[in-house]
Amino acid sequence: MYNEVNNASNFVQGVDKAFLITIGISFLFLIGLTVVMLVFVYKYNKKRHPKATQIEGSTRLEIIWTVIPFLITMFMFYYGWAGWHPMHKPPKDAMEITVYGRMWNFSFEYDNGRRTDTLFLPVNQPVKLNLVAMDVIHSLYIPAFRVKQDMVPGKKDNFMWFEPQREGTYELFCAEYCGLQHSYMYTYVEVMKDSAFQAWITDTASVAASVATVESPAATGKRIMQNIGCFACHTLDGTKLVGPSFKGIWEETQTVTTGKEKRQVKIDEEYIKRSIYDPNADIVDGFQKGLMLSYEGQLSDEDVNHIIEYLKTVK
Repeated sequence: MYNEVNNASNFVQGVDKAFLITIGISFLFLIGLTVVMLVFVYKYNKKRHPKATQIEGSTRLEIIWTVIPFLITMFMFYYGWAGWHPMHKPPKDAMEITVYGRMWNFSFEYDNGRRTDTLFLPVNQPVKLNLVAMDVIHSLYIPAFRVKQDMVPGKKDNFMWFEPQREGTYELFCAEYCGLQHSYMYTYVEVMKDSAFQAWITDTASVAASVATVESPAATGKRIMQNIGCFACHTLDGTKLVGPSFKGIWEETQTVTTGKEKRQVKIDEEYIKRSIYDPNADIVDGFQKGLMLSYEGQLSDEDVNHIIEYLKTVK
């Protein structure tokens, strides 16, 4: 269940204070100016003053309505800056996690190589998320933590940090329109006790073993494809989306463009591996080049073999 609680992270108080001060001053001026406007409409209407009079300027008034708004603006700026500035100075002992954003999913890689599609974190420990955009601009947003950061392709030292302070489940999604399935970039942050997190992060061997005993290679392949967002671009029912449908694709013959040459290829292990690691090598007729990026370094040969086993079952 999604939790919306106060002080879910160390930045909540600073961001909320800046927001409340800004909106409070805005409402004060909205109400004040509206009242002044109505008073002036009543007091200086044509019936009460049928003859217009010239009103001379006032240097004192000019100074007052210049200085006071400036001071109010600086007051709001200070609290905004005070809430924003600490977000760019992560502690040296922060736990680092690499976040990959691509159309249209997030994945989170830990130091031990474990990768998930849900962000698991220990409570009361600073966390630094190193943000990597694989294709277009995304924006990682965790509303309950009051943190949001754009993920720009090729940008170095692109990160966000925070310290989760409450256990629970929180929403995480992309806040930058990034294409057709933008709304599918939606997952969760699971904040847990440190002991539970340490048990989870070090349990990779038993988790892998349990998955292997429960899931068939095809089921494992489907789970991998769901985790990396394949079904956001490829359908299972034969309909056309961003990429070719997976329905009945195994051992089918496709017309592709390789370089400038059109040729017929059979969908086999070699073709699927090439499509995953070098997706722009062969472009199926009717689809555009450059919409899919390589999964080289993100998927192992074993992962690809599981995907192949799943595709064999999609009839």
